[in-house]
Amino acid sequence: MASVTQKKTTGSTAVSSTAVATDLSANLRRLDRLANLGLVSASIAHEIKNGLVAIGTFVDMLVEKSEDKEMTDVVRRELRRINSLTTQMLRYSAPKPVAFSKVRTHELLDHSLRLLEHQMNGRLITLKREYLASADSVHGEESQLQQAFMNLFLNAVEAVGSNGEVCVTTESNGTHLKISVRDSGPGIPQENLSRMFEPFFTTKKNGTGLGLAICQRIVEEHRGQIEVQSETGAGSVFIVSLPRE
Repeated sequence: MASVTQKKTTGSTAVSSTAVATDLSANLRRLDRLANLGLVSASIAHEIKNGLVAIGTFVDMLVEKSEDKEMTDVVRRELRRINSLTTQMLRYSAPKPVAFSKVRTHELLDHSLRLLEHQMNGRLITLKREYLASADSVHGEESQLQQAFMNLFLNAVEAVGSNGEVCVTTESNGTHLKISVRDSGPGIPQENLSRMFEPFFTTKKNGTGLGLAICQRIVEEHRGQIEVQSETGAGSVFIVSLPRE
């Protein structure tokens, strides 16, 4: 009996060692892909930053002639944001601490939604805002939070397709501000829910699988949490919880 037990233990140890080696190999491949992605991103960011110089000059000439002051402010603000994002990408190898400040979440949500207004109107998507939080200030980095919200809004628009509804809600939850982005799309299959924030995981034909992973990183850097709830045929809701200022 002793020899049989010994054989079983040895077999179990061998299987366990194989599993560990497989996991290690998978993690190494993932790290290699992330490293290559960093190099490619930095190269692309460099070229975008160079192009922004010419674009910025031309846009300045156009907006000076525009009578729509609100749109002028939106264009200039977005150019500054893109320039800031490309600068951050170039500093990828030596990241610096992000400077946090007071962010008015409702104003930031409105600005981000304004950028998608034309796209939503073209698809006949109904947009609802339910800002129920009486205090909406959080301590964070505005451009990063906007990047996270924009990714969630774009996902919702793509999920809805046409003639659907996107609802953005805010609520005060004790010491936290909760932002919910709900869509009336087809929902997410249960087997995919646990992988939604996994880098490179995507069910879209031309998706990169990075949008939600970036959202999660940004939210966690702001000491917050993000989760998804969904039911097939009943839409999805992404919920971001951030500490209030």
